[in-house]
Amino acid sequence: MRKLLLYIIIITTGIAFLARLFYLQIMDESFSVRSQDNAIEIVYDYPQRGYIYDRNDSLMVSNQPSYDVMAIPRNLKPFDTTEFCEILSIEPNELAKRLDKAKIYSPLLPSVIIPQLTKAEYAILQEKMRKYEGFYIQKRSLRDYQVDHSANVLGYIAQVNQQIINDNPYYISGDLIGRSGVEKTYEELLRGEKGVKYIQKDRFNRDIGSYKDGIYDTLPTKGKDINITIDAELQAYGEKLMENKRGGIVAIEPGTGEILSMITAPSYDPSLLVGRKRSPNYTKLYYDSIARPLYDRGLLAEYPPGSPFKAVNALIALQENVVDTTDSFQCNHGYSYGRGRRMGCHAHRSPLAMVDGIAQSCNAYFANVYRKVIEKYPTPQEGMNTWHDHLESFGFGQYLGNDLSTGRPGKIPDADYYNKIYNYPTYKWYSTATLSNAIGQGEVLMTPIQLANMTATIANHGWYYTPHILKKIEGDPIKEERFTVKNHTTIDPENFKPVVEGMHKVYKSGTASRMQIPDIEIAGKTGTAENFTRIDGKRVQLTDHSIFVAFAPVENPKIALAVFVENGYWGSRYAGKIASLMIEKYIKREITRTDLEDWILSHSLEDEYAKPLSGEPFIINQ
Repeated sequence: MRKLLLYIIIITTGIAFLARLFYLQIMDESFSVRSQDNAIEIVYDYPQRGYIYDRNDSLMVSNQPSYDVMAIPRNLKPFDTTEFCEILSIEPNELAKRLDKAKIYSPLLPSVIIPQLTKAEYAILQEKMRKYEGFYIQKRSLRDYQVDHSANVLGYIAQVNQQIINDNPYYISGDLIGRSGVEKTYEELLRGEKGVKYIQKDRFNRDIGSYKDGIYDTLPTKGKDINITIDAELQAYGEKLMENKRGGIVAIEPGTGEILSMITAPSYDPSLLVGRKRSPNYTKLYYDSIARPLYDRGLLAEYPPGSPFKAVNALIALQENVVDTTDSFQCNHGYSYGRGRRMGCHAHRSPLAMVDGIAQSCNAYFANVYRKVIEKYPTPQEGMNTWHDHLESFGFGQYLGNDLSTGRPGKIPDADYYNKIYNYPTYKWYSTATLSNAIGQGEVLMTPIQLANMTATIANHGWYYTPHILKKIEGDPIKEERFTVKNHTTIDPENFKPVVEGMHKVYKSGTASRMQIPDIEIAGKTGTAENFTRIDGKRVQLTDHSIFVAFAPVENPKIALAVFVENGYWGSRYAGKIASLMIEKYIKREITRTDLEDWILSHSLEDEYAKPLSGEPFIINQ
């Protein structure tokens, strides 16, 4: 019986093997192409990458021809390296390194030896290509930027690395791929599909025509054209206002969640990362560890939000019914609490209720409000978690689920966080231990896009669409559910009315009264965030950050934005002026407050940034 079983196993295995071999060799002809690598050359025909337009159909990115010098190491014959290197402006030792690298990658497959020739270089080399057997020219398309701004939004394309090739069989050595921004997020839409030609070779490696009359050949498919939500004119203007400054601006259309502008400063001309000079230019930008132009501050920089955060604390207090709009609190240049501790405040009339508390940005008012929220519950832990959950509903402390290529979640502390800090229950902490949260100066951290989204949510009286940057694909509006379904906060819509009134009063008689725009009703909130760093191991206070949020018009808002200017002194000095100008530019398409514009364009913060610093170019207050 055992012998019979052994024979059955052997016969079954043999039949299965023969059946599979028959299928591969006779039935499935696609594998015959792969089995004849020595006789067939695969030639790729690269498609045009999709164009990128702004929301108003203004062309931002198109294409230009590029020529890569490719080599198949096995096919190389001896050649005049001196002449070859002179034509292509490359050192002989560098050429040798690249050829060695190509052999390691694959002796049989093509590798890029010299990428992205200019038309002039290509014309000279083309005449002499017959002398360099084993080399050939691969035509591709590079990006041709029609704008000198929006580098962080558009992103850039670059050659794939080995990891990408290993992870995605579509790509081979020398292929280009989106590495950041829109180019990365929507790579599969923009890249199109390569065409393939199979060329038959004879035993002397000469072309003898298409393999099987071209039945396996395919034509390239052009990438899809897209419209992004960015307003190119507004984006360019915002980058101009942020010259000689560091920080970020994010503007959103409240009614759609579309990102109107997304500015990081300093930035760079996107055309720097195109062509043969891309590598040295990228290296220079990458190693600028002070200004960090490749770092998108609008999406990645986590700042203390400062006084704009008071608006959300007011909303939470109303929702929790711990105050109403008539409750007022005394302010004597600040708020005293605990054992000799004091939270200072600027001069203003006192006492103040909610609307004027927001308009005058009274620290004492919001210290009282915050304590009432936390102390409503039996323990500060319960109060802190309730406060935390309300904030999460605004998208704070988490990734927003947008379609951007990078981002950070910010930070909203909860009870567990403070229990660890204070080693609870060894130390019993109270609401006063976290009082800096009342004015956006505690452990709370936000990115500019999160604060802009908060502002849009207030403008909408309690809901927001997930911020996004894709508007149309080949002229058809996007219909993704995540961008077309409203996200509702835990705050009832009626509680937003007094907060909006207070923010409107900021412009009418409050901290932004000198920045009003004729014929536009704006609601806003100034902010000043303390700024600390470490120098020689010591915690040192530097010049404060300037912060401002705003939306306009107050009724039926068209734009909501957040502006951060690092080391910008106080909210109305830099950020407030920039916010007003951005609003006027978007709504009117022209500037009437030329006094504000002249001031911003003529003032620089480079002297501030030249002071001794350590660590990140932006400072996290913890």
